[in-house]
Amino acid sequence: MFRVRYQLVIGLLLLTLGAAAVHARTSVIAPQQEPATVIIDRGLGDLNPIYQAVSPSVVAINVSTSVGRRSGGATGSGFVIDNEGHIITNNHVVENADAIEIEFFDGHLATATIVGLDPDSDLALLDVDVPGERLFPVTFGNSDALVVGQPVLAIGSPYGQDWTLTTGIVSGLDRVITGLTNFSIGGVIQTDAAINPGNSGGPLLNLQGEIVGVNSQILSQSGSNSGVGFAIPSNLVQRVARELEAGGSVDYSYMGIAGADVTLQIIDELGLPDDTRGVVVTAISRNGPADEAGIQNAIGQDNSTAVPTNFDVITAIDGNPIKGMNDLISYLARSTTPGQTVTLSILRDGNQPIQVPLTLTSRPS
Repeated sequence: MFRVRYQLVIGLLLLTLGAAAVHARTSVIAPQQEPATVIIDRGLGDLNPIYQAVSPSVVAINVSTSVGRRSGGATGSGFVIDNEGHIITNNHVVENADAIEIEFFDGHLATATIVGLDPDSDLALLDVDVPGERLFPVTFGNSDALVVGQPVLAIGSPYGQDWTLTTGIVSGLDRVITGLTNFSIGGVIQTDAAINPGNSGGPLLNLQGEIVGVNSQILSQSGSNSGVGFAIPSNLVQRVARELEAGGSVDYSYMGIAGADVTLQIIDELGLPDDTRGVVVTAISRNGPADEAGIQNAIGQDNSTAVPTNFDVITAIDGNPIKGMNDLISYLARSTTPGQTVTLSILRDGNQPIQVPLTLTSRPS
């Protein structure tokens, strides 16, 4: 069963594969081995060394669920992150699970329990009780160092075909996608590596065999890969894993604004300098952090359609320039925590640059 988020006319689909789909499982038995660091300098070259090194870290996930009188299941992917048996996957793979079965690359089966769920990032942390010699933790890479055009690999279980390797490139960065709550996920990696239902929760890798993302969603009209997939960045994944292990939940920063990217039309209508980039604040949550900091709402006091005379444009946060809401959402998720005070660079009323301190709070329920 798929979740669908519509974006224009294209469906944004989570990648869980329903158990009702045909699952032509092939037994995969491989000798256990220590993952190795593999570096390929030019082109993709022979990818089998990366596959052999990382596959023992990747798991296939089978979920049994019962909601009311209905019963069903789903399959997805995941990977081992430490020697204690913790596994990362997507929240939507294991939500409402009655039982979670983990299959390792060598064919070993184990039952997993949920340590914590984070619907805001669509990530989940699982735990399995298996001997340490069966666990091969992944190596995380720095997702902030990715560049468009960089080759990436995905390993997962599309349509139940376990440990499938696909290749592609990073086709976009700092995308924003809809999470499982009212909040968006920022800093997302876009790739054209083929990912399909069943890839959910599996790793996106660089050519060093390092995890740079967790495959989560695709844009598609048909429900299958159309060359636009999205992965949660590894730097956010590591933060979520730490907080889920420590307390079972993740606490994100909250500003309490809605905004619009600065466009040529906005520049013209508001009389902004031609080189202005950033976020025009269009709404403020009453008594929220932005309200307390004195941020001005660009919609006027009477909510009229007239061009506002009092408005704020956020152009940077803590000295880091932002091009739009995507940049702002990504920075808050990656680089801040509730209770932290940030400094906003603001262009007030189109001509007055000011610095405004703002103390972040936790996202409301």
